[in-house]
Amino acid sequence: MTNIFKKTYKFAAFTSAYITLSLTLINFLAFYYFIKTDFWIILVFAAVIYMVCFFVIQYRVEKFIYNRIKKIYDDVSLLDTSNIGQQKITTNMETLTKEVERFAQHKKLEIEALKIRENYRKEFVGNVSHELKTPLFTVQGYILTLLDGALKDKKVRKKYLESASKGVERLIYIVKDLDMISKLEAGDLNLNKEHFNIIDLIRNVFDLLEIKASKKNIVLTLDDVLENEVMVNADRERIQQVLTNLIDNSIKYGKVGGTTEVSIEDLIKNKVIVRVTDNGEGIQSNHLTRLFERFYRVDKSGSREVGGSGLGLSIVKHIIDAHNEKIYVESQFGVGSEFSFTIEKGK
Repeated sequence: MTNIFKKTYKFAAFTSAYITLSLTLINFLAFYYFIKTDFWIILVFAAVIYMVCFFVIQYRVEKFIYNRIKKIYDDVSLLDTSNIGQQKITTNMETLTKEVERFAQHKKLEIEALKIRENYRKEFVGNVSHELKTPLFTVQGYILTLLDGALKDKKVRKKYLESASKGVERLIYIVKDLDMISKLEAGDLNLNKEHFNIIDLIRNVFDLLEIKASKKNIVLTLDDVLENEVMVNADRERIQQVLTNLIDNSIKYGKVGGTTEVSIEDLIKNKVIVRVTDNGEGIQSNHLTRLFERFYRVDKSGSREVGGSGLGLSIVKHIIDAHNEKIYVESQFGVGSEFSFTIEKGK
């Protein structure tokens, strides 16, 4: 109680003491030397003066601080005024200062976060417009050429229509990925977890990408030590999407005549880790922290030549996060890369 009193009412106590001492000294001289009043009356007078001064000063300073600080809070919207009324405002300016600083710091962090989001939004809009602009202009160019007279030439017509069709396919691919990532970020995509053999799933993905890999003479392999059955508990369709994206990337950026190997290892009692390893061109270390950002490309020019929406790894990250699992990447430039993710074991 002593510490609370000293800390809270320090200003009022000292101010009252100064006033009391001054008035008591004046009254002591007046009463004792001229009126010859008893000394105890002077002491009672001093006590009364002190108590009156203390409560008056305390009340007035509290009201002064409350009104001024409340106005500051209202002006800068640092704090809901209802919160002020819940706590007694005293003359302890140190506490008030710390409170204002705390809320000011909180708002500063909020403002910085908003700035980051705004920059991210601008970058995202710019990336989307750039990704859509290229195939749109391509399709438009072929159609305009056909309308200008090339439609009569059967060979040119077929070639241009096929090229325009590819541009439309790319647009559809980008829009579908944008829709997917929007649902993932909004939490609208429900997972349909089931127990399945992930070895069979990996082989299915190999079959889907076999032709694409053969064009670059890349060999798709499963680790020899794997059993024929590794049961996991996850959304089969989403995990297939993860594996397809990772293996497809390893083919896109892999070396001609290279390899892509998938392996599975026990991690802890109820987890396994799936690794997708290649001996491709690798990724420089300064890019690793941003690989899972939307539309982020390591090679701004070459990446668009190999196709894709630029959203693949971002979708992979969201799917793994939705499973409450982790994804990792290790890479050495010029040597190769390894993407790995954890998954829950099944029965």
